[in-house]
Amino acid sequence: MLDLPEPETLYAALLARDPAYEGRAYVAVTTTGIFCRLTCPARKPRPENCQWFTRPADAQAAGFRPCRRCFPTGPTAEGDRIVSRLMALLKKDPLRRWSETDLVGMGLDPSTVRRAFRRQFGQSFLQMARAARLRGGMRTLTEGAMMIEAQLDAGFDSASGFRNAFTRLFGHPPHIWRGAADLRADWIDTPLGGMIVIADGEALHLLEFIDRKALPEGLRKLSGLVGGRIGLGRSRITDQVEAELTAYFDGRNPRFAVPVHLHGTTFQTRVWQQLQAIPAGETRSYAQLANEIGQPTATRAVARANATNRIALIVPCHRVIGADGSLTGYAGGLWRKEKLIETERAYAH
Repeated sequence: MLDLPEPETLYAALLARDPAYEGRAYVAVTTTGIFCRLTCPARKPRPENCQWFTRPADAQAAGFRPCRRCFPTGPTAEGDRIVSRLMALLKKDPLRRWSETDLVGMGLDPSTVRRAFRRQFGQSFLQMARAARLRGGMRTLTEGAMMIEAQLDAGFDSASGFRNAFTRLFGHPPHIWRGAADLRADWIDTPLGGMIVIADGEALHLLEFIDRKALPEGLRKLSGLVGGRIGLGRSRITDQVEAELTAYFDGRNPRFAVPVHLHGTTFQTRVWQQLQAIPAGETRSYAQLANEIGQPTATRAVARANATNRIALIVPCHRVIGADGSLTGYAGGLWRKEKLIETERAYAH
């Protein structure tokens, strides 16, 4: 892990409530005995009263107590009470059809909810709820049921509504996924949310979180590369991916042995293969990654290749951070990157 930047940089980030340091830096206040996230809305301390830590455990070991406003001991998303409340309800009943009226009935302001979820996940709560409902429809289609059954399982009153929602998420209408295919797509659940797995009998071709904004475009590109022959279903590779992800999140094994098919240019493939060489529990900056592939001036090109990776976790683009230790961008959401890096710290020992 990279060291923290200078206190002056951290203090400026504290004043700005900069989310770039979420999960990477914490401030402890000597006059109160409390430590916080840098994004905490509490009144800001004077710089001479601040101590800086890379982990909540280090702040607690130094005798500081966690703040009750920003919850620094959990993932960032869990520090927002609105987010944690609604996510718990969504997990309990993923097929519920939510509306802004439901939020108002709970005493919540829809615009506040929208901002909170977009800040954490890059999309609104209602969009996430719609994607969760589509999971039921996709599973029904995979099992060979009629389209109307899939529509009802996904909680849609109309066939057109189900078809349009499915197309927005997956890039193709549902009937396209039911024909003969060379690649098979299925949904698997992880502690960080649902993921789409696309594989044939020999290799993994795509692994993405279903709420990633670029997923439909990635599916369209992959479909073009294989002549549109992507259908619903599983293969032995799907089962292997699911088993290895379970072991990874359970803390039993950080390594992935599943074979992957990397669809990219020669340069992109080199970057992705180098990402796979980064051990769990370690991170690299974009500049370090460029040096490791022998092209030290290609930092921006490395960042672009990182952003176009379509095999999340297996090709661990989340292990690339800013040179100053900040998380920087992650297509799956900074909250996931924070959680993944925290999870992998256990593998570093």
